[in-house]
Amino acid sequence: MQKILLLLFFFLLNGCTLNSPFLVGEVDKVYVVKHDSYVKYNRAYFTRENIKLIQNGNKYLYLYHAKEKDLAILLHRKNKYQLYSLSCPDKKVLIFKTHKTKDRTILKNLRRKGYHPVSPVTIGYTSRVSMQLYKGLKTLLVEVEDYSRLQNMYKKAIRTYNAQSIKHIKTKLPKALISSYYKQYHKRAKTQKQLEQLQIIATKLQLNSTAAVVQTTKNDSEQIVEKEKVTVKKVTEKAPKEVEVVKIIKKPRKVTKPYSYYLESASYSELNTYLSKSDSREDLTYNQCNMLKERLKEEKLLVDGSLEDVIAAYKKNKDPRYKTRSLELMKKVQENK
Repeated sequence: MQKILLLLFFFLLNGCTLNSPFLVGEVDKVYVVKHDSYVKYNRAYFTRENIKLIQNGNKYLYLYHAKEKDLAILLHRKNKYQLYSLSCPDKKVLIFKTHKTKDRTILKNLRRKGYHPVSPVTIGYTSRVSMQLYKGLKTLLVEVEDYSRLQNMYKKAIRTYNAQSIKHIKTKLPKALISSYYKQYHKRAKTQKQLEQLQIIATKLQLNSTAAVVQTTKNDSEQIVEKEKVTVKKVTEKAPKEVEVVKIIKKPRKVTKPYSYYLESASYSELNTYLSKSDSREDLTYNQCNMLKERLKEEKLLVDGSLEDVIAAYKKNKDPRYKTRSLELMKKVQENK
């Protein structure tokens, strides 16, 4: 009996899969890690056993219910689909038992319930997914941080060109959640006061772009120069020793393009250069980095891929870019004959 107990204890210490029966209440469940005024951080360990691929070869799919403000993750196991709420850990898991039903049928049913496929970054979330060994059990670790409240506060400050409401905030907002919005309103700014408020917000967000620098148009510069001359004249009449000077900022910093640009518009060389920099990778979440790497592979195939590879890729995803590229390559082959 003692030998059996010692053997069992040895297995437990070494993380043997005998642990799995004792982890029923710990895996496939969403936990609250940290909740405060500005950020909600939740985590879940999902067992990787029997997970099937969903839509475009993914192991999971994010869905969002706009009215309930609920971010969820969909998993496909054996003959059932499971929808776990990542925003509301206490919410009951939705289970769809099925045998031959396709992904699109399940997604259609979920759409009727208000859930739509989404990228977390578009709704104010950051997410990280990694494969982890949890107490001897192979799991998929999913971590999400909800910055939507903080994001809305910064958006209001940017939209109204008023930095007063965010001056006291110490929590950092990831750049990927706000940079494109900031850039949009920076272009609309017309007065020096608006630009000054935006500069305060940019400093708070640590944005390294032209949007973070106070810029003035030629007309604004001329008006400031005129104001400076008048002010100096008036002050010297009353007190010759006092002179008021207004500084004009002319040269903006070098532009750092937002994540959305590299995901949608960047060329192969631009994307390759961006991902090769360590500073760039530090600003990206795990998922964002993987998405850019996937896009880099696609762009490389379009630039350097053989005719056979391009045709195979087109048959797989029906992307019109591959069709155009395959026709170009076929034309080159015929010209060389």
